[in-house]
Amino acid sequence: MSSTTTLRKLEVVSPVPADIDIANSVEPVHISQIAKDLNLTPNHYDLYGKYKAKVLLSVLDELEGSQDGYYVVVGGITPTPLGEGKSTTTVGLCQALGAFLDKKVVTCVRQPSQGPTFGIKGGAAGGGYSQVIPMDEFNLHLTGDIHAITAANNLLAAAIDTRIFHESTQSDKALFNRLCPPNKEGKRSFSDVMFRRLKKLGISKTNPDDLTPEEVNKFARLDIDPDSITWRRVMDINDRFLRKISIGQGPDEKGMVRETAFDISVASEIMAVLALTTSLADMRERLGKMVVGNSKSGDPVTADDLGVGGALTVLMKDAIHPTLMQTLEGTPVLVHAGPFANIAHGNSSIVADKIALKLVGPGGFVVTEAGFGADIGAEKFMNIKCRYSGLTPQCAIIVATIRALKMHGGGPAVVAGKPLDHAYLTENVGLVEAGCVNMARHISNTKSYGVNVVVAINMFSTDTEAELNAVRSAALAAGAYDAVICTHHAHGGKGAVDLGIAVQKACENVTQPLKFLYPLDLSIKEKIEAIAKSYGASGVEYSEQAEKKIEMYSKQGFSGLPICMAKTQYSFSDNAAAKGAPSGFVLPIRDVRASIGAGFIYPLVGTMSTMPGLPTRPCFYDIDIDTTTGKVTGLS
Repeated sequence: MSSTTTLRKLEVVSPVPADIDIANSVEPVHISQIAKDLNLTPNHYDLYGKYKAKVLLSVLDELEGSQDGYYVVVGGITPTPLGEGKSTTTVGLCQALGAFLDKKVVTCVRQPSQGPTFGIKGGAAGGGYSQVIPMDEFNLHLTGDIHAITAANNLLAAAIDTRIFHESTQSDKALFNRLCPPNKEGKRSFSDVMFRRLKKLGISKTNPDDLTPEEVNKFARLDIDPDSITWRRVMDINDRFLRKISIGQGPDEKGMVRETAFDISVASEIMAVLALTTSLADMRERLGKMVVGNSKSGDPVTADDLGVGGALTVLMKDAIHPTLMQTLEGTPVLVHAGPFANIAHGNSSIVADKIALKLVGPGGFVVTEAGFGADIGAEKFMNIKCRYSGLTPQCAIIVATIRALKMHGGGPAVVAGKPLDHAYLTENVGLVEAGCVNMARHISNTKSYGVNVVVAINMFSTDTEAELNAVRSAALAAGAYDAVICTHHAHGGKGAVDLGIAVQKACENVTQPLKFLYPLDLSIKEKIEAIAKSYGASGVEYSEQAEKKIEMYSKQGFSGLPICMAKTQYSFSDNAAAKGAPSGFVLPIRDVRASIGAGFIYPLVGTMSTMPGLPTRPCFYDIDIDTTTGKVTGLS
């Protein structure tokens, strides 16, 4: 990429300024130039302003016969609440590969939710001199994908309650007459989506007038059991007061009150569908197959049963295309999908990775990030994302910090918004070495998939040489291919050149095929137990509710799906306070849910919430706009 015109030399200063100040100090190039460097023509993308473009899926069809580049996933050790710099490392590595090592490279990352942006953690554009820009556009509305998901999700929620309402007040005949009304000539017809329900019911007739009264009943009456509904409304803001609500309080709803809840938008199954889909046709099928609850006789009810699968796809038709952006040093970025890793599968989209791998070609690099620690994001990357994509990574990076390792070694609690304890700011090699058990388990778990593991030690100014050397030694002893000290936060791509070289060697020297943690033909419980074992658990305990759900999903034919654990990101166990590498604990499964359209079963471990709350002092206190320049201030 050295011949391109988009690469920029960063003027770094010390101490490192605020992220938003660095982002605002660099003028991005027009996104058409970034596209040109990837050999994309204006026919391959739709512009969204000067600095964003949607890359069309037709690019994949055009490049179908070409070879892929190297595929790298970035995970981490079990983090502190402050995060350990996975996004920053992902971006810094790509800046190193593209701007310093002359490699074709594309960064593939998730779109951030506005929940953390205005809540505790802040944005997810990277940090320091390793960022995606413009960072305000990246962290806020981007190209509207999450808003499209919110709209589609809530249309389906409205369809569910409305259908129950209308079925409760109408006879079979009246329902059928309204679902299939006669046209001006008095002829009835089924809409296209209705044929999906007819096929599911084993009815092959194409003329509504030919249905028997029994077939009319089966077709028109979904008979949804309100207590079985799993579909919730969503919004992309942290709001703890929506965790439990009642709906149907209006006088016109005739006493149809039902308890439900809101989830955050990125926890919607539609987000997971977007991330795991492989084409527009595949997305249409997945959206239609989403199960929202059961009929009173125990049959699953889908979005297509409600007649809304096609409409959902229309709302998502632009969201399926990844968004092209750039890093501070002018290397290309594809931003697409944003499922959380603790309550969903935590990876950006398959289609973005596939497009990127074709665009960089042989010898090029696609670097993608898997959320939170490798026990969550990287495990789901391997066992869910790679299973559906058919792609094989050559290298996995595990990001580690001295700060987090000290915490795992027995250091004081790290609390967001509070100053770090003295123990984290002064040398303590013993504390670091004690905490390396956490990193070692992540390394051995990740190596078991057949990839080479490189540890990226994300260096902070308070880290000492003795502490850094202790981590490097422990990483190599645990089986890492290499362990590299990185300063990309302070120096941009230049600070990750050694990491880039190590990653290239790791990719070139893979000797094993990709191995999954479990085969799909195991029972739901056996798959859950395989994952629990990788956490260090000695066994699994199922609540009565979880037992019933496992039995129901197995009976409905869904036991062949992969497992997506909803678990705290702050420990291998269900107890966020259990640091290091706990073992011998029993993992409690409180409930089990299913995302049939997305294609996984997700057990809820302990007390995971799918709607975060705001702290006493949310990030929004610092966010404002300069009314003279129109530039956003205070985003982190």
